Amino acid sequence: MWYHNIMYKVWQHIFKILGILALLGSVIAVIWLFQLGILNDDNLLAQTVENHPMTGFLIFILVQIIQVVFPIIPGGVTTVVGFLTFRFWLGFLYNFLGIFIGSLILFTLVRIYGKKFILLFTSEATFDKYERRLDTKNYERFFILTQIIPFMPADIMLMITGLSKMSYRRLIGILLWTKPLSILSFSYLWIYGGKILQKLLGN
Repeated sequence: MWYHNIMYKVWQHIFKILGILALLGSVIAVIWLFQLGILNDDNLLAQTVENHPMTGFLIFILVQIIQVVFPIIPGGVTTVVGFLTFRFWLGFLYNFLGIFIGSLILFTLVRIYGKKFILLFTSEATFDKYERRLDTKNYERFFILTQIIPFMPADIMLMITGLSKMSYRRLIGILLWTKPLSILSFSYLWIYGGKILQKLLGN
């Protein structure tokens, strides 16, 4: 028992370190891609993917699945890259497929491994903060809002919901309409938010 507890603590620290490294790596990647002109030139980004027509979209969907199942990679950057790379409709489709499949896998992992799996990615205090909402009357409504509104703790709430009695049928029904809204709104903010802010500031 003591061996399993030690190994669990080790993995918990590893995932936290990976989360920090992934965040730093994402920042570096964004700066690098911007300097290359890829982030501010969607034609160049699209051309990069077009050079790998057989595998580009599969790799992207896999990345989206991974960033949901192991929420240590900021999903906002990959979501926006999907739109800039594959254009609107394909970008939306690939984003949705990756995030939808990843969400179901994440939900299933929590159903299997429970609280210990969640604590690999978040602190006990954060877990307790959101876990208390499970017994509230408006929990499902709050869960739905977190899946729609950008910058809400969507992945954490999805994991917490894995501890509830929500059925797969109900979860799928919610994800089928909340994730499209979330993807579109988040990407709109990232892609057009800066331009809108500049106009409001008169620049």
